Amino acid sequence: MPFLEIKNIKKHFQKKKGGLFSNSFDTVKAVDGVSIQIEKGEILGLVGESGCGKSTLSKTIMQLIPPTEGEVILENDSLTTLNAEKVRKRRLDFQMIFQDPYASLNPRMTVWSTLKEAIITRHGKLNHKELENKVTILMERVGLDQKFMRKYPHEFSGGQRQRIAIARALAPEPKLIIADEPVSALDVSIQSQILNLLKDLVDELELTMLFISHDLSVVRYIADRIAVMYFGKIVETGEAESLMDNPKHEYTKQLLDSIPRISIH
Repeated sequence: MPFLEIKNIKKHFQKKKGGLFSNSFDTVKAVDGVSIQIEKGEILGLVGESGCGKSTLSKTIMQLIPPTEGEVILENDSLTTLNAEKVRKRRLDFQMIFQDPYASLNPRMTVWSTLKEAIITRHGKLNHKELENKVTILMERVGLDQKFMRKYPHEFSGGQRQRIAIARALAPEPKLIIADEPVSALDVSIQSQILNLLKDLVDELELTMLFISHDLSVVRYIADRIAVMYFGKIVETGEAESLMDNPKHEYTKQLLDSIPRISIH
């Protein structure tokens, strides 16, 4: 059995058309029959332009929004059939890293408070020394000095804030990480640092990852396999190098052509 299986997931929204008093609606098919399998320990890159349904799919996998149709199965456990309480308990095993670390972190909570709260969700009550030890280990794991644990998000750079967000995602000791555009809000000079950190964490902690991006060159760097999404559907999947070297779908070819190339004269 695959570690994570997404079976024919659809997410449709009703959008009012016409004027304020109109009773007519259009159906927006944000995700329209997506099926994906991810093996344990694998990094699957999901790539597509903005508006293709990637983020809607990630929220559906996380059970933040219910699917219109289909099923999400994690370790042979159907998440889409669980009630809200069971989903909350199960969500300790799958965590999300968001695009904007500043928006995803509570500005009124220090790093200590943020990580402590996430650790407690898995371990319950711990004494101060045990919590401090776990927070220290988490900070060191993502490349942050423990002396910064009493600081607030606004006191860090964008790259440092994303490291805090990664630490928070790791705090409940999940098995699956869904990374939704985790480097697109960062400077290019910082992106490679975060990508290398994520790759190292997958290996070190034996994680499985769905890495979402609009940038095919970023996905190529980090992913074992790539799935290409276009207008709510998966149009092509394959091993990363094979797909990049020999794309089959016209949209994949367009994504490849959009990657900047440096010409030397």
